[in-house]
Amino acid sequence: MTPQDIAAARLYNQHIETSELSSVKELVARMGAIQAQDFAMATLAIGLRLTDATHTTVETAFNAGEIVRAHLMRPTWHIVAADDLHWMLKLTAPRIKSSLTSRHKQLEIDADILRKANTIIEQALLKERYLTREELDKRFTKGGIKTTDNRLYHLLFCAEIEGLVCSGPLANGKQTYALLPERVPLVRELSYEESLAELAGRYFTSHGPATLQDFVWWSGLSLTQTRLALELIKTDLVSVTAGAETYWMGNAPTNPKPGENSIHLLPAYDEYLISYKDRSASLMQVDNQKVVSSNGIFRPVVVINGQVSGLWKRSQTKNHTTVDVTLFQSHDEVMQEKIKASAAMFDVLLGKNTRLLLSGQ
Repeated sequence: MTPQDIAAARLYNQHIETSELSSVKELVARMGAIQAQDFAMATLAIGLRLTDATHTTVETAFNAGEIVRAHLMRPTWHIVAADDLHWMLKLTAPRIKSSLTSRHKQLEIDADILRKANTIIEQALLKERYLTREELDKRFTKGGIKTTDNRLYHLLFCAEIEGLVCSGPLANGKQTYALLPERVPLVRELSYEESLAELAGRYFTSHGPATLQDFVWWSGLSLTQTRLALELIKTDLVSVTAGAETYWMGNAPTNPKPGENSIHLLPAYDEYLISYKDRSASLMQVDNQKVVSSNGIFRPVVVINGQVSGLWKRSQTKNHTTVDVTLFQSHDEVMQEKIKASAAMFDVLLGKNTRLLLSGQ
């Protein structure tokens, strides 16, 4: 299997090149998780993988509680299907908690402060149901808990991995927090091995072809855990080789090659790039620093025939969106027109008229 074959198969399996799904919840469940520290970009990542999505499709599902946003896995914010949050948190939270000792010391947070903070959060949300970070900040201050120096973010993060809170609906465009047991009732419990198998199955079928090390990176689990997870499901997967690496996936696409001049404008932190430890199948090393900053910020990218070929950024007014595309290499007029046509998806997904600016290097 060539790198081009790998990139092409990922476009299909990630529901980017083609998709038959119209349900937000089903798409997110199939993907396992969508990285979501940039919420607007995450909703765009979901929308472009759906048929007939509009600028309200993903937000409506989010506000209804069909999908939720919480800290999981590596850890960072992810959007997951509500039905999956409990077992995914139970599986991934222990390793996250074990890594926090030095951070607690840096922020001068001990077990007593965590208990007090969680009590404040619980009492506030039992009364108000949904509160923004700023509103919870006021409750902490009133309760005598310092929230400067990134302590507010960390206290809320700890409440998430403890299973106390998750996302609530948007309030005037702002994220809110809700009590997890109220927002997402427990409907499905899995054993440890069932959880490992479920997470691995979701990853390799939706993100494959991918290696075991890719799964280690994406899941945040240990090598021992991921080896067991793969062992539990490998008979349901297809393995292929590329060089010295073994890649795993669900059934291979019947036609893994993207269409002629396949073009996709993918948002920042999109799973197409961020979910792999080795991104060389779709991102040339010479372009890596343009796409991923030194502090780990993933920029929005232009993908042509499976390869990252440029960057884009947007600016918005009340009625219009401007998408400024910068290509790493110049392209002929036919390709430029196809790039402009591909940007038309923003009209629908953002609910605004889009103007595209195109430049090459």
